[in-house]
Formats: sequence, C-alpha cells, structure tokens
Amino acid sequence: MRLARPVLISYLLSSGSLASAALSQLVTFAILARSLGPIEFGLFVQISAVTAIAVQICGLGASDCLLRRVSREPASYTSLLGHNLVLIGLSGAVLVIGGVAAMSSWAHISSWSHMSSWVHMSSGPSVDTTTLALLFLGNVVLVRVILLVETAFLGLGRLDAANRAVVGFAFGRMATAALACMLFQVSSLSEWAVWQCGGNLLFALVGAAWLRPLGRPRLTILREELRAGILFSSQFVMRAVRSNVDLLVIGLFTPIETVGSYGVARRIVDSSYLSIDALNRLIYPRLARESRDGLYLALPMAKRALIAALALSLTTFLILFMLAPKLPALFGRDYHDLSFFVRCLSGTIVLVGAWAAAIDLLGASGRQDARAWILNGANLLGSALLAVATWLAAPVGTFIALYVIEGAIVVAAWLVLLSFVRRSRLQADEPARASP
Repeated sequence: MRLARPVLISYLLSSGSLASAALSQLVTFAILARSLGPIEFGLFVQISAVTAIAVQICGLGASDCLLRRVSREPASYTSLLGHNLVLIGLSGAVLVIGGVAAMSSWAHISSWSHMSSWVHMSSGPSVDTTTLALLFLGNVVLVRVILLVETAFLGLGRLDAANRAVVGFAFGRMATAALACMLFQVSSLSEWAVWQCGGNLLFALVGAAWLRPLGRPRLTILREELRAGILFSSQFVMRAVRSNVDLLVIGLFTPIETVGSYGVARRIVDSSYLSIDALNRLIYPRLARESRDGLYLALPMAKRALIAALALSLTTFLILFMLAPKLPALFGRDYHDLSFFVRCLSGTIVLVGAWAAAIDLLGASGRQDARAWILNGANLLGSALLAVATWLAAPVGTFIALYVIEGAIVVAAWLVLLSFVRRSRLQADEPARASP
C-alpha cells in the first residue's frame, strides 16, 4: 500500500494537470467557435487538420530520445536538447515554407450550400498567405518548442515542473483566446492567427527561460538517433494523417458548418484521451528503465498499466456519453450535430486504452521499428479505409471505420509485444541452458 501511494499521487497530479489543460482547451475551442462562427471556425478546423500533421513531422521525432535517454542518463540532457532544437529549426523552416506554398496554390478556401473544398468561390471566405504563414509558424514550430519543455522535465524526472508546463500553456492559450475574442472582439480567422502566433511565441520564450537553469543546450545533430527519431515521428505523422483525413473528406461532401461540429466533437474526444495520456507519461520512463536488461522484465508493469488504462478509459467513455447532450449549450446552438458526433466517437477511447500499454512498452524498450510497423501500417491502411468509408456513407461509415482501425491496433500491438517478450525471455535463458 505504501509503495502504491506515491504512484497514485503521481498519477493524480499528472491526470489533474492534463485534465486542467483539456478543460481549458475545450473552453478555448468554445470561445473560438462562438466568436468565429461556423464558417470561419470550419476553415480553422480544416487548416488545423493540416498543421496537426505538420507538427508531428517538426523535429523529426527527436523528443523520443530526449525522454528515453535522459531518463536513463541525465548527463546527456544538454546534447539531446541541442539535438532537438537544431532539428526543430531545420525541419520547421521547411514545413512553414512548404506548407504555405502548397496551401497557397489554392487561392481561396471556401464553402457553398452542399459542398466545401479547396477551390475558389467568390462568395466564400478566403485565407491569405500571411494568415497561413502565421498559422503554420504558431501551430507547428512554436508548438513543438513549447511541447519540448514538458518532455525535458519528464526526462529529468521533474514531474511537477512538467505538469506546470502543460497547465501553463493550456491556460495561457485560453487567456489569449478570451482576451482576443471577448475584449478585442476578434471575429475572423486572419485576426485570430495574429493573436495565436503572438501568444505561442510568448509561451515559447517563457519555456526557454524556464529550461535555462538546467543547462545550456549543445547544438548538434546526433546521427545515431536520427533513424529512431524518424521512426518515432512517422508513427505520429501517420496517426495525425488518419486522425484528420476524415475532417478533410467530410469537408468535401458536407456543408462547412458540419465540418465545424465534427471538428469540435473530434477535439472533445481527443482531449478525453487525457486519462490515458496521464498514465502513459508516468509509465513510459519507467518502462524504459525496466526493459533496459530485457523487454520481458517490463511486461508485468505493462499488464498493470493495461488494467488501469481500461478502467480509466471506460469511466471516461461513460462520462462523455452522458454529458454529450449538454455540449451544444457550451459551444452554441449552430453546432446541431455535436451531441450525436460525440456519442458515436466516445467509444474509441476504450480501444485506445487497450493498446496504449503495449505500444508504449515497444517504444520504451527501443523497438521503434516494431512500433512504427504497427501504427504506420494501421494508420496508412486506416486512412484509405476512412476516406472510402466517409466518401460512401459519411458520417456513419466514418465511425465504423474508426472502430475497425482502433480494434486492429489492439490485436496487432499485443500479438507483436508478446512475441518479443517470448524472444527476450529465451535470450535471457540461453546462458543458463548453455552452462553445465
């Protein structure tokens, strides 16, 4: 009981910080949804779908080695932090320039009565190059720098500081939205882009000042970590692609107002993963240490994490399902389908809880290749399935495809992990069998 108490306290602090962050993000979304209106907010959701993919590419997955290696060797912090900053700078520049150039090839993002698409319609709202540049800079490069602060503190075992970083950023973003929309009456996407980018720049500078006492980063590129980082990044890129392809395809076949409702529902459900994320951010460094002398040694901890994750995700699902009818009162009556979308999507939380521990153990033990094979394969095939299902029968086809994808990840993750566990145990037993 005494041993369990520190873990429980750590989890409560971790989940509390993520819960506060998720709540503030939902409030931020509610403020923006009301102030921008369904059409402008729908455009923001579609652009955010693209930047959500780009932010996973930014830094080329270097955050994994910062968390994994620093948790094992704290003295490596300065070189790993510098490795992250260099890769964020180089990849971020390419992503901002390339992203703005690609999206600017369409003169306008617009909607009409039956379809919204990336084409010019004189009656629809437009997004200029400056707005796109600010959205990409703020939501890709600056967000990646801000997230680096939390990762650095987690790697060093400073959970309290990591929690403060998460909560501080979330509440700072909410304060920015409240100040912009409620006090200065921001009502367009172009105006919000300026506020959001400026706010994220301020938060990134605060994060840099916060990390400064821990050691000056040694700017370098650790070539031995590039492959693992790219494999790690690719998993989140493919998941981001799969997580946003439905938004983009739904935008082709439904009114932009429906995209806004679906986007809000997706954000609510994604934020509800916090119960799993809070557990994962505590377990991942421990799994890395436990699996150092053999992957099989960390399996008992992964099984305990599975039980906890299932209990947490099931509770989250039930709460979200019951609260869904009350959400339109928060976001506005124009979001007619919000309750239906949230209820249909909420069950995916349980499936994510079922595969999270297995995937985390594969990553923490250094088997990023296997982890990437599972997640990338599922998300690549899932993206195609999701696009076709959405095209044929949106939104019901979209929901069915999402459950099929998450279920496939559960089966594949545990089958692969148990295979590696058997192999690891046999390798550990070989010296004993070889000795007379």
